Amino acid sequence: MEARTELLDALTTLRDRVAAARFPLPLPGAEHARRARAELLAQLDDYLVPRLRSPEAPLLAVVGGSTGAGKSTLVNSLVGRRVSEAGVLRPTTRTPVLVCHPADQHWFAGPRVLPRLRRVWTPRRDVSHGDDEPAGGPEDDHGPDGEDTPPSLTVETAETMPVGLALLDSPDIDSLVTANRELAAELICAADIWVLVTTASRYADAVPWHLLRTAREYDVTLATVLDRVPHQITAEISRQYAALLERAGLGDVPHFTIPELPESARGGSGLLPATAVADLRQWLLHRTHDPAARAVAAGRTLTGAIDSLRSRVPALANAAAAQHATALRLMRHIDTAYDTAAARVRRRLADGELLAGEALARWRGFPQDSGGEELLDAFAEGLSALLRGAVGDADEQTAEAWRREPGAPECGCADELVTERIEALVDHWRRGVEALAEEETRAAEGGCPLTAEQAAALLGVALLGGRRARGAGEALAESLGGAVAVRLHERAEHLLETCLDRVLRGERDYRMAPLEDLDVTPGHQVALIAALSVLLRER
Repeated sequence: MEARTELLDALTTLRDRVAAARFPLPLPGAEHARRARAELLAQLDDYLVPRLRSPEAPLLAVVGGSTGAGKSTLVNSLVGRRVSEAGVLRPTTRTPVLVCHPADQHWFAGPRVLPRLRRVWTPRRDVSHGDDEPAGGPEDDHGPDGEDTPPSLTVETAETMPVGLALLDSPDIDSLVTANRELAAELICAADIWVLVTTASRYADAVPWHLLRTAREYDVTLATVLDRVPHQITAEISRQYAALLERAGLGDVPHFTIPELPESARGGSGLLPATAVADLRQWLLHRTHDPAARAVAAGRTLTGAIDSLRSRVPALANAAAAQHATALRLMRHIDTAYDTAAARVRRRLADGELLAGEALARWRGFPQDSGGEELLDAFAEGLSALLRGAVGDADEQTAEAWRREPGAPECGCADELVTERIEALVDHWRRGVEALAEEETRAAEGGCPLTAEQAAALLGVALLGGRRARGAGEALAESLGGAVAVRLHERAEHLLETCLDRVLRGERDYRMAPLEDLDVTPGHQVALIAALSVLLRER
């Protein structure tokens, strides 16, 4: 019991690590990893954890197969009455049916197995009158297509079922509806025993054989049923099918043949003669009632499922590592583009490129023909335009780099708020410059010949005019004193650096955020491998 508890704890931890893994980037193999993660979670939640917690629970035999293979008819015949509607358009196309003995009902009433499926309880049917319609009581509350409700599981009880065994009629494994195929795969993952049903006309189809190979890979307790075999070729078809099983390494898998009967045709009664399913029923009863056979059936499937984690979990870890590596490369492209943009902006400011156009005209007319306010306006507009261009260049460089990355998403570049964000930060810088100029001119000993507005304009020119604006710095030094002018320039330069950093780093972070929100950290890979190591040690 102690060993089983430790194994269960390790398995639960692994389950949480699998649930946390993410594969959001559309890399090659990402879709396969997402499906593998979903299948693994289903098997952990629906079978491995419940079976370890309750080894004494009834065996669950899932009857699966292709469209029209006769799964519902087979289940009905094993039970001895109609519990699942037969036919391609039956309600169970979307709602699987589980049938068990009334004494076992409590095992399946709650979320012990298949926890995400909503339970639907059907009223008892009047067997004595052969009535297949409900005699009254609650009905399933979803529409014919079940589009607006979560998946559900219809639970039936029948006295004819042996205690300790439940049968589950699952949706078609090759259904045209994706949700049905996914649900069928999930149900199979919850099985102690797989019963795969195929027909004489479709026994060589690819889908059932893929399922059989998967069962062999996981070492599942398995049986196959070859249904609707014409009497005149029963022996030949059975021999060919056995040869195919042998060739696929499945020669030890029991296979049962059911002849083509009027009851198995569409529109029939839905019940085969007891003799037609006697061998399969006896095989299931033996695994249910014989302690050794039961231990083998449940233990083999449990052991095979746990052993399959040796390859399945590392595959998920590798996919998680690929996601992280790609996200890092994409982030590095953003970093490189914005570092390049920042260096270009500082170089252009040092070269005095903003002292051009309207700003140059205002500077030449200052202070006689242009006021300090107008001059600062021109420089603020020029700085905003320079930063907008730098951000646009960085986004274009990023997009080009991302296009060369296999599986990279579309680059989330500038939005309509970029201009507003940049202008707000430039305006904040400008107001800071004005506040510094007012502070220093007010504190100047003996008064200052410059107004605060003029001092701010000269300070802006000295900062943004480059080497071509030495006169602005000299005018400040003459009016405020050399030491004060140097201190004022340094403080204003710090404000400018802060503005540039907030704009460029902020836009870079804005573009980094979607990648960071993907949650593709290296921790997922490490956590998966660590949890698997603990599980295998307990195993």
